[in-house]
Amino acid sequence: MQKIFFSLVILVLFAATSCTKSKGANTPPDMNQQDIAAIDNAVKAFMATYNIPGTSIAITKDDKLVYVKSYGIISATDNTPINNNHLFRIASVSKPITAVGIMKLLEANQLTLDSKVFGTGSILGSDYPSTQLAAVSDLTVRHLLHHTSNAWPNDGNDPMFKQPTYNFSQLISWTLNNYNAAVTRGVYKYSNFGYCLLGRIIEKLSGKSYEQFIKDEVLTPSGISNMSIGGSTLAERKPNEVVYTGQGGFSPYVYNVPRMDAHGGWIGSATDLARFLVRVNGVSGKADILQPSTITTMITRSVPSSRYACGWGVNDAGNWWHTGGIPGTATEIIRTNNGFTWVILCNSRNTSSNFDTALDGLLWPFVQDSATPWQNIDQF
Repeated sequence: MQKIFFSLVILVLFAATSCTKSKGANTPPDMNQQDIAAIDNAVKAFMATYNIPGTSIAITKDDKLVYVKSYGIISATDNTPINNNHLFRIASVSKPITAVGIMKLLEANQLTLDSKVFGTGSILGSDYPSTQLAAVSDLTVRHLLHHTSNAWPNDGNDPMFKQPTYNFSQLISWTLNNYNAAVTRGVYKYSNFGYCLLGRIIEKLSGKSYEQFIKDEVLTPSGISNMSIGGSTLAERKPNEVVYTGQGGFSPYVYNVPRMDAHGGWIGSATDLARFLVRVNGVSGKADILQPSTITTMITRSVPSSRYACGWGVNDAGNWWHTGGIPGTATEIIRTNNGFTWVILCNSRNTSSNFDTALDGLLWPFVQDSATPWQNIDQF
C-alpha cells in the first residue's frame, strides 16, 4: 500500500488554544473536544465525493484519544445521525485482531510460527477430512499469517465466498478437495481462507470459540466490551449497528458474515478499534497486551517485498496498517512511526478505482502537519 504524504497549512487555529496556554502547567486539560474544522471539512468532502452516508473516525496521539467524531447518517435511507457509539462491520480489519490472538497463543507456548497446520503431529491434524491433506502437510502458521501459502487467493474464485450454506468444517474440507494447494510456499497471495484456518487453530488450541477467545484474550484486556461477530442479513443487525448501503449494484447483505469471523466478521466502533491499536502498537503510553519481542515478531515480514507481516501491512518507514472492504463497508486502521494511530469506518464503499487511495490519504495531512491543533486530552 502506498502512503501518500501531503502538506497542509492550517489557516484557522482555535481561540481556545491561547486560553489553554494561559492556565498554567499544572492545570488539568479541558476534556471537551474542540472541533478541528479542517478535519471535519475533509471528511465531509470525502463522503460527498464517494456517496458515503456515514463515517466515524478516531485519532490517537501518544496513546491518547485526541479526536473522535462521527459524520452523516445511519444509511442512505435512514436519516438518524451517526454517533461515536455506532458499530460498523470492519471487514478485513478483523485480520490484525486474529493475528494478535495467534500472538497470544505464541506467548503461551501453544504454537510457533513454524508449527504445521495439517497432517501428522500438526495442529489441525486430520480434523477436516480430505483426500488432499498430503498437499498441505508442509503448510505452517507463518504461511497463513503472512499470506505466503501461495494458495486460495482473494480473487474471483475465493473459497470464502463459495458454498455459502456450508459451515466451517464443510467449507474447509470442500476447499482442500477442490483447490490445488500443492504449490510453492513463500509466495505472497492475500488469502481470506488462510485466516479462516487461523480462526480454527485458535479454537483447537484454546478450547473456546474463536469469538470468545478473542474477547477474553484480546478485546477485554484492551478495554473493549462492545465488539462481536456480525450478522449476515439486515434482520440480523446488532443493536446500535449501522445499516450498509451497497453501490454499483452490489448488495451488502448476501454474505455469510459469521463464517467470515477470523478474516472479516467483526463489528465495532471507531473508539473500540482505537483502544485495540494503542494496546498493541509498541508505544509506551498505555500498556501493551503483547510483550515487546512478540510485537517485533508480529510486524516482521518473511517476504519483505510483500509489505505484509503477521496480520498487518508494514513498510520500511515503521508504519503499520490494514484496510477492509466488502460491499457496504470500507475501513482502515493505521499506526504511524510518529506516535499516531487512527481509524476510519464507513457504512458504504464506492466502486471507483481511486476510492481506496482517497480513503487511505484522508487523515495523513493532519498527522503530518505540526500546525494541527491537537488538544492535550484523552477521551478513552
